Amino acid sequence: MDQFGGESCSEHVVELVKAGRLSEARIDQSVWRLLRLKFELGLFDDPFVNEDDVPKVLGRSESIAAGLASQQRAMTLLKNEGQTLPLKGQPKIFVKNIDPSVAVQYSEIVTTPEEADFAIIRLDTPWVPVETKNLFARDFHHGDLDFKEPLKTEILDLIRTVPTIVVLYLDRPAVIPEINHSAKAVLAEYGASDAAVLNIIFGKARPEGKLPFELPSSMDAVRNQKADVPYDSENPLYSFGFGLSY
Repeated sequence: MDQFGGESCSEHVVELVKAGRLSEARIDQSVWRLLRLKFELGLFDDPFVNEDDVPKVLGRSESIAAGLASQQRAMTLLKNEGQTLPLKGQPKIFVKNIDPSVAVQYSEIVTTPEEADFAIIRLDTPWVPVETKNLFARDFHHGDLDFKEPLKTEILDLIRTVPTIVVLYLDRPAVIPEINHSAKAVLAEYGASDAAVLNIIFGKARPEGKLPFELPSSMDAVRNQKADVPYDSENPLYSFGFGLSY
């Protein structure tokens, strides 16, 4: 491979070179390949920014529209029990982790799940902060992929109170068997605004995404899989490349 993680372990590369197991020519080849991609992207064509031009480029309506379309197309429909989605008409909805001022543009908002026809909840894949002196590593999400108590019970209580659409942010795989089982619909997203999410839910756009990794069925399956083999956990909840649409 031409690039590997572990910015604090560069001494291993030096040791391999000194031992004659890795040639400097092979390192040069990797550097050449990586730099070629950067040149093809035009990253070195004009390295200096004219600050006066920034307001003309950032926030352009065409760019915002392209970003919204990209967010919507990338969303991955995992479950759609009884063709719940897209929602039709003006159902009463209860929202959690969604800006009500955005949601009210799509349907009637109620303040309790008991009043609602549907609930829409946005969730992030769980992670656990790691104590480390490495500032770079602190920015990465670590730890188990499943929801722990009491949050897990809070989520399931909502789902069992009212038909619920779960929207899950997958910056890494998540373990959600119970949540998936109880939800009416499950959508995965990889960085999307509330408007992009609601456009999909209310049928103003269609989900076209496919899972870039599998969603394991349990943490035991995660622990038992091989660290260097892709999508090999036992009986995954959703397989690599899965994705529905409508």
